[in-house]
Order: sequence, then structure tokens, then C-alpha cells
Amino acid sequence: MTIRNPQSAIRNPREWGLYLVTDRHQAEGRDLVEVVECAVQGGVRAIQLREKDLDTVTQYRLAERLLPTVREAGAALLINDRVDLALGVGAAGVHLTRKSLPPREARALLGPGRLLGISCHSLADIREAAEGGVDFLVLGPVYATPSKAPSGPPIGLTAVREARALTSLPIIAIGGIKAAQVPEVVAAGADGIAAISAVVAAPDPGAAARELLDAVARAKATGRSGD
Repeated sequence: MTIRNPQSAIRNPREWGLYLVTDRHQAEGRDLVEVVECAVQGGVRAIQLREKDLDTVTQYRLAERLLPTVREAGAALLINDRVDLALGVGAAGVHLTRKSLPPREARALLGPGRLLGISCHSLADIREAAEGGVDFLVLGPVYATPSKAPSGPPIGLTAVREARALTSLPIIAIGGIKAAQVPEVVAAGADGIAAISAVVAAPDPGAAARELLDAVARAKATGRSGD
């Protein structure tokens, strides 16, 4: 797969290792910008701003506050669901949900220069995404987790393997994934993992991010050495 208009490896979701999804309600009273700043210092290079309960203006202002921190770190900021906000603030891309615009329509609005990701919970979702011009998939929930309970029961590692067999798109696994579970998730075919509370709620978001990134790097190195 060719990433559209790549500026660096950061534009390639296969290289992210960890995709941070925000939830300020889990930030233990800290400012979300502070949490993200710690996370990017810990190595995070892709952040999805996902604050669905905020109105449009407040989301826009929050994205404006986040962008300098994210860009200075050489990272990518994607906006959950809102193509208009991403274009308005100049974000790196958009992350679609199952209730967002269809991928093909979102890509037409975004153009070729921005990243487009999408949440998938089934093989049918993946087929639609692949036909719609997305750059990567976030697949889950792999394990049980409160934040992903509305998405349905855990899909398990078998679904990750089936997804890997179905598509060559980068797959980022999400849902209750701890550092100890990273090796089996990567072995099943994931290119990286996504996290919310494991980083946002951690006492030290930077250290938590580094632990997960190191786990992904080790798992990939082990897989390559075993090829």
C-alpha cells in the first residue's frame, strides 16, 4: 500500500506502533494538552482527538491547542469523525466511525493529502473500508474493555488473523491491550495497537506510552527474526 503524500515515516501507520486515542474524562483531572505532551515525549507519533461530547467550537479550540505540541514532536493529529474540523484546523487526517460519512465520501472531501482511518468490528466493515480509500484500520475490541463496550463483545485474536488474511491495509488493534498481550496481538497480524486509558489515565503517560511502544517494537523484531 502507498500512503498518500507521505512526509515521513510518521505518515505511515505501520510505523506508529501506538495510536493514542484521547478521552479527557480519564485524564485524572489533568489538562488533556498536558497528557498528550507527555505522551509524545514518550514516543507517541499519532493521536486521535476523540472528545465526542464537546460542541464544535470547543473541539476546534482544543484541536488548535493540541496542534503545536503534536507538530513539534513530528506527530500526526487526526480528528474523530469530523471532516470539517480536520480541514478547518489543518489536522493530518480524520478517523471515521461506523456512524461517520462512508469512507469513499470522506476521502473525496479530504483529498489525497490527509490520512483517513476507520474503526472496524467485522470483516464486512473491512471490505467496505478497503474499497473506500482508507489508509488504515483500527480493529476491535480485541479484549474486553469498558471504553469499547458499545462496540460489542470482544472479537478476539481470531478476528485479527482473519482481517490480516483479508487485507493488506495497516491494522491497528484496540481494546484492553496491555503490554503483556502485545506479542500475541502482533503475532496475529496487527501492525500496532491503540490505547486510551492505558496512557491517558496513567500516572506518567510518557512512561506508559514508552512501555507499549517498546512492547510493539520487541514483538515485531521477534516476528521478523522468526521469519
